[in-house]
Order: sequence, then C-alpha cells, then structure tokens
Amino acid sequence: MSYHKPEAKTVQDLKDLAQKLRIHSINATQASKSGHPTSCASIAEIMSVLFFQQLRLNLKHPRDPSSDRFILSKGHAAPILYAAWAEAGLFPIEDLNNLRKIDSDLEGHPTPRLNFIDVGTGSLGQGVAVGAGMAYVGKNFDKADYRTYVVVGDGESAEGSIWESLHFAGHYKLDNLCVIFDVNRLGQSEATSLQHKLDVYRDRLEAFGFNAVVVDGHDIEELSKAFHCAAITKSKPTAIIAKTFKGKDFPNIEDLDNWHGKPLGDKAAEVVKHLQGLIVNKNVKLAPKPVPKTGAAPEVDISNVKLSSPPSYKLGDSIATRLAYGTALAKIGQNNQRVVALDGDTKNSTFSDKLKNLDPERYIECFIAEQNLVGVAVGAACRRRTVAFVSTFATFFTRAFDQIRMGAISQTNVNFVGSHCGCSIGEDGPSQMGLEDIAMFRTIPGSTIFYPSDAVSTERAVELAANTKGVCFIRTSRPNTCVIYDNEEPFTIGRGKVVRQKSSDEVLLIGAGITLYECLAAADQLEKNCITARVIDPFTVKPLDAELIIEHGKQCGGRVVVVEDHYQQGGLGEAVLSALAGERNFVVKHLFVPTVPRSGPPSVLIDMFGISARHVVNAVNEILKD
Repeated sequence: MSYHKPEAKTVQDLKDLAQKLRIHSINATQASKSGHPTSCASIAEIMSVLFFQQLRLNLKHPRDPSSDRFILSKGHAAPILYAAWAEAGLFPIEDLNNLRKIDSDLEGHPTPRLNFIDVGTGSLGQGVAVGAGMAYVGKNFDKADYRTYVVVGDGESAEGSIWESLHFAGHYKLDNLCVIFDVNRLGQSEATSLQHKLDVYRDRLEAFGFNAVVVDGHDIEELSKAFHCAAITKSKPTAIIAKTFKGKDFPNIEDLDNWHGKPLGDKAAEVVKHLQGLIVNKNVKLAPKPVPKTGAAPEVDISNVKLSSPPSYKLGDSIATRLAYGTALAKIGQNNQRVVALDGDTKNSTFSDKLKNLDPERYIECFIAEQNLVGVAVGAACRRRTVAFVSTFATFFTRAFDQIRMGAISQTNVNFVGSHCGCSIGEDGPSQMGLEDIAMFRTIPGSTIFYPSDAVSTERAVELAANTKGVCFIRTSRPNTCVIYDNEEPFTIGRGKVVRQKSSDEVLLIGAGITLYECLAAADQLEKNCITARVIDPFTVKPLDAELIIEHGKQCGGRVVVVEDHYQQGGLGEAVLSALAGERNFVVKHLFVPTVPRSGPPSVLIDMFGISARHVVNAVNEILKD
C-alpha cells in the first residue's frame, strides 16, 4: 500500500479545520471561564488529520465495535476532542459552549457519559494501557481491522505507568496501535524534563519495540505520511513523536510558560481574530471516513455467563478459595468464549492459569506491572468485547488504585480477584498481606465486593461477578477452608447466610473467609460453657445484608462480634457498624488486625494479631458481662 501525498486542497482544508478546532476550544473555555485552550492548540493539526483523514467512525453509533478507537490520554484537552466530534457532525457546534456546565455532559475531562467516549481520562498516564487493551482484543480476539489511536501529553510521559504499557504493546507486537506523543515542551508549572529532545523520545520508544516516527506536529503532510507509515507497519506498534507548541498560533502566548489551564480572558478576541485570518476556506467541511464493511468485529454475546457445570465438592472437603476461583474461571470460560483472564505473573498462585490451561489464547500475561494490568483489562472490556477477570495478590492492587478508580469513572465492568489476603498467608510476611483491600474497593462507586468462605460460594461468586455491572472484587484466601455449603446452595448478591443458629443464641458472630471458621470454632467452645452463638457468613461485604444482620442481631439481644483478617478501617467490621448505626440497643465488638503483622505460621499469626477463635470467645465473654 504505497503512500499518496494528499492533494493541496485537502491539506489546506485540514489546516483550516485545525484552526477552527482552536477557535472552538477558545470559545468553549471562554464560556466556561475555565479549561485548557493552550493544551488544545498544540494538538489541533493532529486532531484534524486523525478525525478527518484517518479515523473510520460511525456517527450514528459512535461505539460501533468495528470502528476505530481514539483515546485522549491527556484528558484536559477535552474541548478540542469535543470540537472534533462536533465538526464531524455528531452534535451542534453551539453545544460546545456548554462545556463544564452542571447540566452538560461535556465535562472538564472526558467521561463515558458521552456516547463517543470509551473511558474517562485526565488522571494522567493511563490512556496507553487502555488503548493497549483495546488493541490486544482487536488483534487477538476480534481479529478485526479497527485500529486504536492514543494521544499522550509529553508531561504525562514521565509516569511510569506509560512505560509499563509501552512495554506491553511492544512485547505483544500490537501493530494496530498508534500512540501519538504531543511534545509541546511545557508542563503545568514549568517545562517538562525532556522539553523538545525528540531524539531521546525516539531512542526510548525504539528500545521499547516501537516504530518511532518524529514529525513536525503542526505539519499536515508530515502527519499524514506518519499515520500512513503506522498503518502499513507490521509486527510493531507505532509511536508518532510530534514536536508541537503549547498555544500554537496564539500571538504572545505560544510556547510561553504560565498559560496552562487558563482561558484566554481579555486576549481571546484578539487571538480568535488572528486565527480566523489564517483560515482560507471559512466554510470548510470534511467528514470522517466511514467504517468499512470488510474486517468487521464479530458479534459477541457476553450476557448470561454460567458455570459450565455446578460446583462438585463434598461437605468437609478442604479447598482454598483461590483454587476454587481458578476452577470457576475455567468453567465460565468453557461456557463463554469471551471470558478472558489477565494476571501479573502470579497465575500459579491465584490459579488464573486454569483458564490458560483450557485456552492459552484467552489468557493475557501482563507481567509484574499492575497499573498496566488494570488499564489493559479496562480496555479489553470496552464496548462489551470481553468478560475480563484480573487477578493478583490482593495487596498489589493498591498500587493500581488510581486505575481502578478511573475504571469506575469509565463505567467499566472489570472483575478483580485478590488472593493472599490477610495475615493468614503466613510466612511471606506483611509486604504480601492484603489488609487494606476491602477498604479500597468499598470506596469505589458502584462496586460489588464478594468475600466467599468456601469453594462452593467462591464458584458462585465468580459466576455472579461475570454478570454484574460495575467493578467487582472477589477476595480469595491462601489457606484451605472446609466446604460448608451444598453444591446446590443458591447465592445472591447482598444476601448473607446464617450458618449456625439455635433459638437460645445470645450473641451473633460475623466472619468471612478464614474468620468465619474462627467464629464457628469459637461457637463450639462457647457451647461447652452453655453459651450459644449464631454465626453469619455475609458472602458480599458490599452490598452488605443489613436486614439479615439486624434481624438476627436483635434475636441475639443486640450483641454482635465481627472478626476480620483486615485492618480496622474500611473493612467488614466498619461495614457492619455502618449497617447498625441507625439501630438502637446494639453493642458491637470488632476484632481486626491491629498493627503491621510479621512472618510466622498462619495459625500463630491469626492468634497473635487477635482474630483467632480464642479472641472471639473472649470478646463474647466481655460483651455478655456488659
């Protein structure tokens, strides 16, 4: 496919459109009295060439699975993204003046409240990971012709997460991915560290396995040629390193510091007049390319995902919930070809390797790069192309919290599975213990948190998560636990289980995972002293079955003991306390890991840090004394 230089008229039209996009960005930020017009100006030609020469779009259905993907990683340049879609004809130009208004979805940074946005951006350093996830799906699962383009700011390229993602893209030879670096030299408060050292960018990107092309980012012909080069390059992703200037073509503002994130104010009219003078054809109108009929993405159905066979355990079997997760993952993978697993080189500990063993193509190894791991999963799940399950040790999700948080803003349906939770992992010590994970995931808007205690409930948690909207988190444990549920036991989100009860119960014990068994052991010990205790397994921590806890708590005289293998703040205990906050005549004892644990045998640690059956018995005796 040889390169055909665009005609002079096309070049001029694209130049004119770039100036119109600059003017729209100025006007929109003037109307909102806030925003980033200078950051928009540096990518005007890039956006003009992309939207009106390169991208194949469906204006009637912007999230058409077969259309090209575009991610503006430098989300603060949202006004020019909105302007490009408006110029393409998706919505009226006048709507751009509603930028950042309370009743407008044209927000300060893009979110999927808009039907042409796949993911929220603006928390910098995340767009390449999402784009890499989309490109991986396009190349390996959809086997379709759509391409993915990501515009990255030079300031955000200081983020380590960007380089995790570039390594991933280079390693997997994602030749359907094109990353455009907007090297405009200036950051928010001063110049970037590399400024205009384009050779450094090129050398780094080539070292990461990219076809790296340096261009004048304001030259339409150079950009056209670079995008053509990207489209024909095989076995390598392409990086276009565009030398640009912040505030390009804004007199007395271009390439000057201290203009980041500011509307032009009283200089706006003068700048707009100058830009209008640069436009040759005031009525220029171009349309994006349509989505071709060939190379389309296949139709897929990711609804009603089921276990291919029900759980098949014997009561009393001793099986780790992390192992049951792997079994369930393979089962739903047998049921639906769009179930995929992603992991950060812990697959033989989380047991996500069970899906790899079933179908290696549906396992994505992301290596030890958890921020990219999460971002790739968010990209893979976009446009309902996959049912993505991401697994690693629960504690390692903490370093990707921003990606998870942005996933929620992006309305993602990714499922996270954190194994090796709590001090019950034992000898590996505190750096490997997930003790903050429930708190972290509870704060995510719309999240669902499963904390299954045995193999049967774990398999059902996986099945439920696969069909649940929003972020899901399944907390799995390293130690073996006894199967306590029949294989036919039904499970529902937000509904707990009473696993032990008598009419004479004087106290309600609540535990999850390994602490459920400490509660059951404590109940056995208490009964020897003629004290009967009821035990609840919450199954989901969010939503918590408050009705069940209140009902049975009242039947037990308002006496409740909650025990968890987690720090005090934000876990199961505080969820129970919140549920009971509006109730009278309750007293709650909360047992938790009170400080940073240490290495040691699991049973010794559980006792040393106050969450063993012995401590539950002591808490019950104290509560009955009061």
